[in-house]
Amino acid sequence: MLKDKITKYIAIMSFSVFIGFAILNSGNAYAKKMKVITTSTDLKSIAEYIGGNRVDVESITKGYANPHEVDAKPSFMVKLRKADVFIRIGLDLEQWAQLLIDGARNPQIRFGAPGHVIASVGVDLQGLAVRGGAMIDRSLGDVHIYGNPHFWLDPLNGKIMAQNILEGLKRNSPENAVYFEGNKKRFDREIDTRIIKWMKKMKPYSGTKIIAYHRSWPNFSKRFGINVVGYVELRPGIAPSPAHISALIKRMKSEDIRVLIEEPCYETKIPKFISSKTGASVLTLPVSVEGVGEVKDYFELFDYIIDNLVSTFEKQGITPND
Repeated sequence: MLKDKITKYIAIMSFSVFIGFAILNSGNAYAKKMKVITTSTDLKSIAEYIGGNRVDVESITKGYANPHEVDAKPSFMVKLRKADVFIRIGLDLEQWAQLLIDGARNPQIRFGAPGHVIASVGVDLQGLAVRGGAMIDRSLGDVHIYGNPHFWLDPLNGKIMAQNILEGLKRNSPENAVYFEGNKKRFDREIDTRIIKWMKKMKPYSGTKIIAYHRSWPNFSKRFGINVVGYVELRPGIAPSPAHISALIKRMKSEDIRVLIEEPCYETKIPKFISSKTGASVLTLPVSVEGVGEVKDYFELFDYIIDNLVSTFEKQGITPND
């Protein structure tokens, strides 16, 4: 009798231990998060949305920094050595990225490997690439021969970026594919809902002429209808000459251009000088998530840009179109 009780007790305990291990193991697929490194805060924001609680995401660059200029620090290589997935913009924006990849010695994230994701695949470059046969040298500035790499400033391109990120995460964590796909659908719905609001705010100012410091805005301006008619930098990445500044001031006066937009990573001396001569407002706008403190994610980036543009247009007395 006692032997039977002991046998039954052991059986119950063994079953309880089995159930405990089964429950514990059921969560193992989610216990170890994928380590994802991105080259920009915009990619980080989208990867966090798609990956949810199954990923740990970190950006190499800061949202307020110049993405063209990043030092290949050993600390970045260490991060990439431990990464499961590396996500980059592409289009020759991050010319520094290959140095980091080589230094990391992580075969998982090399070009063509499962963990290497290029977010620009499938993006419509809108004829912004350099034509074949054109001679390119440093005198032309920071020319990107494959097209303008600031394509994320069109929110519909954000959906393409999210799709590329989705595919990369699924390749490296197929057991979480359904979870990632659900998040991607929610991301797309959020873009589709918000872009209606963004377009409605910008529509009254369609065709409004502005000046920009750097060539970051072709995709944004085409989507939302503003007209960037000139740049402080005659050539991207090269300081403007006095003659160019003088010509720009003359044009702004003659065409009544009242808004100049710059980015946090560029100097303000020249824009302020132009403003003093023309009366134009100088508006500092982030081109990336976390470029200013108020912008915490990809959706807030467009909220901030559009709200501040409209506010500046109103302050300058720019009359909305009928």
